[in-house]
Amino acid sequence: MREMEEKRRHILTIINPVSGIGSKDKIPRLIDTVVDHEKNDVSIIMTEYPGHAREIAAQAVSDGIDVVVAIGGDGTVNEVGSALCGTDTALAIVPSGSGNGLARHLRISMNASRALQVLNNGVVGKFDYCTVNGKPFFCTCGMGFDATVSDKFANEGTRGFITYLKTTLTEYFKYNAQTYRIDIDGKQMEERAFVIACCNAAQYGNNAYIAPRATMQDGLIDVTVMHPFNLAESPLIGARLFLRQLGNDRHVSIYRGKRVVIERDHDDVMHMDGDPMMMPARVVIENVSKGINILVPPTLPDDV
Repeated sequence: MREMEEKRRHILTIINPVSGIGSKDKIPRLIDTVVDHEKNDVSIIMTEYPGHAREIAAQAVSDGIDVVVAIGGDGTVNEVGSALCGTDTALAIVPSGSGNGLARHLRISMNASRALQVLNNGVVGKFDYCTVNGKPFFCTCGMGFDATVSDKFANEGTRGFITYLKTTLTEYFKYNAQTYRIDIDGKQMEERAFVIACCNAAQYGNNAYIAPRATMQDGLIDVTVMHPFNLAESPLIGARLFLRQLGNDRHVSIYRGKRVVIERDHDDVMHMDGDPMMMPARVVIENVSKGINILVPPTLPDDV
């Protein structure tokens, strides 16, 4: 990683006012207070509709902006990051969503003021991202039960961890595992799975570690296959998910590779960085090594 140069930087902050559960009304004043304006020129834009953050970020690249700050959840980060892949413009994150998986993986504070401090003292690192049929994601994508929950959660009237937990419990009793044909770097297998998660980073969000050993600088995708389990076993699996020990569970297999092809019997929903979308029966997931610049805390461990 390299420290940001001392030249005056141009920073664009993109705020998603409807992400997460809290108001973003105080964010502009916080930016004015925390960011060092002697070194940085800072502008602020609020998103107005889905996809707007991606449009704003793409224009920022054309305008030669040095850093684009995504202020929102993993969906907002995905929109902004998608426009920055393969460019010199760096992504920064001020997490304010429901799960904030990528920010947590990168050790970015959940406190907005401390997260904004990274604009003053952070370093730029080159990190991997992944694609599903060409669409970028930065944290995780998945199919099966977690994608179904993501789809239902997106249509709930309220957000937050409690709502997500209620949705998860409700859907558990309805969901049936499916059979998938998986090819990882040419090695083929067939798995009956409750969840298949393809991971660039280690967690879904809220410190739920679906791929405990995943890093964003190894050029690999961690593929977590969770096999069907009964309700009595779910507390132990849940505990291992949050204790970063999921790989020790007998219902879980974790594979690694650069290119993953997954086939299922029909088109179905997937999630990409938490946002659900319909995808074809056959999907190709690929790692793009060191494909995006991200502004991170100066104390970030080398193995993240």
